[in-house]
Amino acid sequence: MPRRVDPRPTILLTGFGPFPGVPMNASGELAHKLARTARRVLPDFCFTVAVLPTEWNRAPRLIANLHERHRPLLALHFGVAGAAKTIRLETEAANFCRAAPDAAGTLPAAAQLAEDGPAVRRSSIAAPTIAAALNAKGYPSSISNDAGGYLCNAVLYHSLAAAEARGDHRVGFVHIPQDLSEPPLDMTAVSAAALEIIKIALDTATEKTLLTLV
Repeated sequence: MPRRVDPRPTILLTGFGPFPGVPMNASGELAHKLARTARRVLPDFCFTVAVLPTEWNRAPRLIANLHERHRPLLALHFGVAGAAKTIRLETEAANFCRAAPDAAGTLPAAAQLAEDGPAVRRSSIAAPTIAAALNAKGYPSSISNDAGGYLCNAVLYHSLAAAEARGDHRVGFVHIPQDLSEPPLDMTAVSAAALEIIKIALDTATEKTLLTLV
């Protein structure tokens, strides 16, 4: 019997597993918590969740496979930033790899993510609109044009490349504080803020994009 194809547009949510210095990564837990809530609040969309290995070789391949399999209308990625005191909306991913070991103890194979790729790929969600809305609701938020040179930057870069290859589809990356144990940005607050990010990203998507995926 052929597998039933869900006709609803897909939203892809990802977080990361542990990596050196971060044995418990809150972004993976957030992605799952967010999906459970979003499925109830936004039933017209199908939510797919993946916790990515924080590895130079495996994470980009998995991102490519997730885009190919699910063709998401929106891919929203989460990662932790140790020094972050706000919800940080990343606007750019650089074609650059920092020579830092991943969770498998492996260094990047090259200084660039893609030898023939552009120097910068830009996030395609409305970061200024989102940041303003989150701050208005009491969720401290900021905008950043430097996603770092580690796996967060790499995942955003490769996800944008996969989305661009399919047309006008939304991709964003959100850094969250490493410690979500205390307000104003505990896990409950960050999950609620992340749901707002999804809603605004969908509200600003073009009708043409929606129609091509339904």
